[in-house]
Amino acid sequence: MEMLSGAEMVVRALQDEGVEYIFGYPGGAVLHIYDALFQQDKVNHILVRHEQAATHAADGYARSTGKPGVVLVTSGPGATNAITGIATAFMDSIPMVVLSGQVRSDWIGDDAFQETDMVGLSRPIVKHSFMVRDPRQIPDMIKKAFYIASTGRPGPVLVDIPKDHTAPHNTFPYEYPKKVKMRSYAPVTRGHSGQIRKAVDELLKAKRPVIYSGGGVVQGDASEALTGVARKLNFPVTNTLMGLGAFPGTDKQFLGMLGMHGTYEANMAMHNADVILAAGARLDDRVTNDAKKFCPGAKIIHIDIDPASISKNVAAHIPIVGPVRQVLEEMLTMLDESGEPDHKSVDRWWQEIDGWRKVHGLRYETNEQGPMKPQQVVQALYKATNGEAYVSSDVGQHQMFAAQYYLYDRPRQWINSGGLGTMGFGLPAAMGVQFAHPEAVVACVTGEGSIQMNIQELSTCLQYGLPIKIININNQALGMVRQWQDMQYGGRHSQSYMESLPDFVKLAESYGHVGMKVEKLEDLDGAMEEAFALKDRLVFMDIYVDPTEHVYPMHIADGSMRDMWLSKTERT
Repeated sequence: MEMLSGAEMVVRALQDEGVEYIFGYPGGAVLHIYDALFQQDKVNHILVRHEQAATHAADGYARSTGKPGVVLVTSGPGATNAITGIATAFMDSIPMVVLSGQVRSDWIGDDAFQETDMVGLSRPIVKHSFMVRDPRQIPDMIKKAFYIASTGRPGPVLVDIPKDHTAPHNTFPYEYPKKVKMRSYAPVTRGHSGQIRKAVDELLKAKRPVIYSGGGVVQGDASEALTGVARKLNFPVTNTLMGLGAFPGTDKQFLGMLGMHGTYEANMAMHNADVILAAGARLDDRVTNDAKKFCPGAKIIHIDIDPASISKNVAAHIPIVGPVRQVLEEMLTMLDESGEPDHKSVDRWWQEIDGWRKVHGLRYETNEQGPMKPQQVVQALYKATNGEAYVSSDVGQHQMFAAQYYLYDRPRQWINSGGLGTMGFGLPAAMGVQFAHPEAVVACVTGEGSIQMNIQELSTCLQYGLPIKIININNQALGMVRQWQDMQYGGRHSQSYMESLPDFVKLAESYGHVGMKVEKLEDLDGAMEEAFALKDRLVFMDIYVDPTEHVYPMHIADGSMRDMWLSKTERT
């Protein structure tokens, strides 16, 4: 049997797990591991400029591939810098394995230099955590970490490794486990057929049905099954922010996104539905508005692999615990054997929905002479990329505009921080996507507030030649904060305007990239074409938009799904 040091075991285990990239930043507690990485060429290490960016890059890699992203950080501040990215992955159920260095095992608890209780600190925001007590545990722990991260409801797993357990002079027998045995962890692999039958019977009786799919459909690779069910029944489909792309955004059955900034037709259909098939969605507050007023006349069929998510916020009439793809595939088989839905009622329902579409349909006012609108920027991006780009976003108004006006036809095409809402996510996440798909077109939609939170990663992009296109929708303000201040605080803009902004063109150029400034609508399409024609260069597009624009529709707080602002002066 091969004899390896603890550090060599870490690297060999990553190789045996098929890891392609590891995103990290070195420091004292992990230098033995970095030395082992140096002496091999199968696992590619990506040197970011901040540990938070390492987690977001691994996250973007995971979201766009379905494979766990991998992170390596040192102890103390290196590990704590990764906390925000770990929480981001946890909230959105993204598979990730984080290897954190730790001080020597005999120093733990002594407040040693760069010591932090990473296991304790991360416990609320990881799916599971391990502390290596003996180097012989490393292969087994890493195998379990990948298994836990990627099965059941996915999520981040931490492996904390004291430095002395990776020392090069101590070697141990190495064997990577072929299988994982964990008595305490047995994720469900099938939904209950009786419950699925009940759901099918209810769907066939529905007169005003809606299929409501979330991020679980994307993460569970269930898009094809979901689309099959929707096509079979001719039911309207709406996606959550995390579920965009699970059903084709250009399809006539698609109602758009639902929820706080969902379309008028999606929210109205949900409120008036008699049967809702909720697949891989959490029914969280950004969808439901006041949960007590949520869809009062609807019977809710709720599919989720995590039993804790079912009836957590809204009671399910037919709960189905199981992998969403398997459940939907079995549902489709039963539908093929069970006759037809109530076509006449569903046709009348579609007529009502089409009427709602005409009322709003994501309309917005344009300025003939004034500044361009952020919606126009996203639509120009869609046109320039033929709707085929991977699009990452940061968090704020630009995120909502990118969700509303870019039509995602594929799962894993839309990369954003939904649950935690992490500013600074967009650029490093786009890096992870570009590493995973080197030939793909990758765009990062951001704002001048968010981009500055991890702008140092422009250096990483130069080092690795990542031709990301950054679409900075610059309204010189923290746009969503300002919108809320307009609507709820009498227009008192407390600390929401961004003063002393850098010259982003010069800043991009100082990092070795191409910078472009766009201030007029008539220049927008040409600038987009020029930017995306530069296929081997990162282009930073600093695009100035109307600083007073709001995102609509918008839920009226503490109301039902039908209670919305449609513009600054219109409400339902």
